[in-house]
Amino acid sequence: MRRVLYVSLALLLAAITMSEPSAQSAPDPIRYTLRFPAPQTHYMEVEAVYPTGRRPQIELMMAVWTPGSYLVREYQRHVEGLTATGEGGRALTAVKPAKNRWRIDTGGAATVTVRYRVYGREMTVRNNWIESGFAMLNGAPTFLTLADKVARPHEVTIDPPAAWKTSATPLMPVAGRAHTYRADDFDTIVDSPIIVGNPVVKTFEVDGKRHHLVLEGDPSLFDADRAAADVKRIVEAGRAAMGKFDYPHYFFLNMVTESGGGLEHKNAFLTMSSRFTTRTRRAYVNWLNLVGHEYFHNWNVKRLRPVELGPFDYETENYTKSLWVAEGFTDYYGALLVRRAGLQTMAEYFDELSNAIEQVQMRPGRNVQPVDMASFDTWIKQYRPDENSGNTSIDYYTKGAAIAFMLDAKIRKATNGAKTLDTAMRLAYDRYSGAKGYTPEQFQQTMAEVAGVDLAAWFADAVSSTKELDFTEALGYYGLRFTPVDLTSARPTMGASTRNDNGRLVVSVVRRGTPAHEAGVNVDDEILAIDDLRVRADGLVARMDQYKVGDKVRLLVARRDRLVTLDVTLAAEPGRPWRLQPTPDQTAEQKARLEAWLGR
Repeated sequence: MRRVLYVSLALLLAAITMSEPSAQSAPDPIRYTLRFPAPQTHYMEVEAVYPTGRRPQIELMMAVWTPGSYLVREYQRHVEGLTATGEGGRALTAVKPAKNRWRIDTGGAATVTVRYRVYGREMTVRNNWIESGFAMLNGAPTFLTLADKVARPHEVTIDPPAAWKTSATPLMPVAGRAHTYRADDFDTIVDSPIIVGNPVVKTFEVDGKRHHLVLEGDPSLFDADRAAADVKRIVEAGRAAMGKFDYPHYFFLNMVTESGGGLEHKNAFLTMSSRFTTRTRRAYVNWLNLVGHEYFHNWNVKRLRPVELGPFDYETENYTKSLWVAEGFTDYYGALLVRRAGLQTMAEYFDELSNAIEQVQMRPGRNVQPVDMASFDTWIKQYRPDENSGNTSIDYYTKGAAIAFMLDAKIRKATNGAKTLDTAMRLAYDRYSGAKGYTPEQFQQTMAEVAGVDLAAWFADAVSSTKELDFTEALGYYGLRFTPVDLTSARPTMGASTRNDNGRLVVSVVRRGTPAHEAGVNVDDEILAIDDLRVRADGLVARMDQYKVGDKVRLLVARRDRLVTLDVTLAAEPGRPWRLQPTPDQTAEQKARLEAWLGR
């Protein structure tokens, strides 16, 4: 009897297992279909099928921001005409309980089909653009997901117009189904841009990984073959710095649309450029630096990340004090990879690094805001600059790059060249990439461990205070200097930036510590005359040439239509004093260190 009872129970358990889903089984996927019946109107239609688990209600959520672009952007404002149906096409009630949420009464249906339209006409890397020739789609402004926070697959099928032949995305293709892709979770579909149209695609391999340069828009004048060959060299330089690839494939998605910007993703990036990019040296090197920056993000921030940046809360701000690492160190490596790939000269690299240092040192806000707080405040400041931003804030991109430059030299000096910032970044990657994330203390301690010296006080000064950065050690290690400027021959200036507003000479920025600031010149003042002589919108530079440093001038401005007279004592233009170059007496040892850092 006992044996028979045991067998019967086993059979009963097996039957239950076969008839009911296992608690451990993967959740059913959400399936989307994207259609473009009239792309010239800038709309796409989305059909999404959601599993309900027979719940009486489900709630859908749309992200209000996208990772890598730290500002609440309210993507739901472009969603319209949402309807829901259940089994047999029965209409279901859908209400909106919050700005980015929709609640649907399921009527007990196993799945609910939701249809909605999305307007897409923002030519930025963080939004959607839909037109007659192509569509550029991002996940956050496109997909509604279940708000239950269950990690479930998301599948998307693209139904393109007949004239569009190709879709390109880092999402994993579903075998045997054209234009159909699968993501393991919502994070992945948000992190995977989609290009649909007829792009130029150039493919190459490095270490067995397939890389795709995708050019959409108007790439007719863009030298795709040259660009693909040079991007491959950047990939090889990145692998040499970080040691390995952890992506299945990588897509370099470049929209040739006369726009700018770039946004990183785990297995891709999305950038924008001009059709003339490959036609001039300056434009091409600038684009390669952008490629280097966005590509290095596949290690730094997409895998090695601040602990606060994942799992993401897509409905509110995600605060971190470590964007000076995530963005600033990436900015440092972006140009460095291009240099190490042999794609820019030493002088071009120094110009890029000098620009970052100069932007830090010439910005009054460096004396107001520590760089870790610039990171924390990115949600209210970085993407909302105004005429006073330079006076009150610092940019974590440029200051982070300057800190990385100094730290790299510090590690090299402390270890007699045996270890570098590359070494430290690889160790941090091994420890904290993936699901772990790092705290500021963990990252800084890892850097100190590689250097073999205590860096706590140095990081406190550079990162958490407004003390001036001290470049002395780095300059001495490599045999570099900042080019001196003879201020006695500099042109005189008031220190205010202006714009031509339909023929009106209008003040746009007044920096602290300038003659204009001391004299009480205001933003939006219209400059009418200097020393009782009319000055036109295009004549300020020529008028300043009539004076010398130290002269006092009488400025007549219109302030809200009232005439105001101000006395301004002219100062010397600051010039560009933070330009790096080797010292005339650079030693052979310093030259060798420079070569070890930047290559031949």
